[in-house]
Amino acid sequence: MSGQQPDLDDYLRLFERYGRDLGSIYQLEGDEDPYAFLFEQIILLLIANSPFNMSLPELFRTSAHRYHRGELDTVAHLSDPDNRHFMLCDLHDLVMLKGGLSRRRTRGGSERT
Repeated sequence: MSGQQPDLDDYLRLFERYGRDLGSIYQLEGDEDPYAFLFEQIILLLIANSPFNMSLPELFRTSAHRYHRGELDTVAHLSDPDNRHFMLCDLHDLVMLKGGLSRRRTRGGSERT
């Protein structure tokens, strides 16, 4: 992580490990969730105190803290892969809007997410 951890680049690096587009996340079938580890890593980023995290909607941070603490309602809700995927996709889109797209363009990447 960076000095002001985590920051935009930390989220971008993590999402980019799973490809440029999370759109295929909803086409998954079966019991195995290849995005489960991504979700757990995102939770760890979201619970860290940083200026970037404070710029994110409170619901993301609150849900991450509740999940990390093991609050039963939140853990039950996020045990459903569809709910985890929805949260990941929403956060991914938000990160792209908060500078991820322009950062990707600067690095010579595609404009599509």
